[in-house]
Amino acid sequence: MTRRQIIERFPAGSPRGSWPAEEFAAARRAEGQQAEVVMSLPDDAFLVVTPAEDGQS
Repeated sequence: MTRRQIIERFPAGSPRGSWPAEEFAAARRAEGQQAEVVMSLPDDAFLVVTPAEDGQS
């Protein structure tokens, strides 16, 4: 299983849906960071995640 670090959370109930999370992730990718958006059903949120570095979870 790939370990990931959550760098930002956005509520899924937002009127704009996942767009704020997608925009945030795109800005991180433009900075050279690996970032993707995933949905957390238990938290009802969109999470922007990056691969965890060694020693992080």
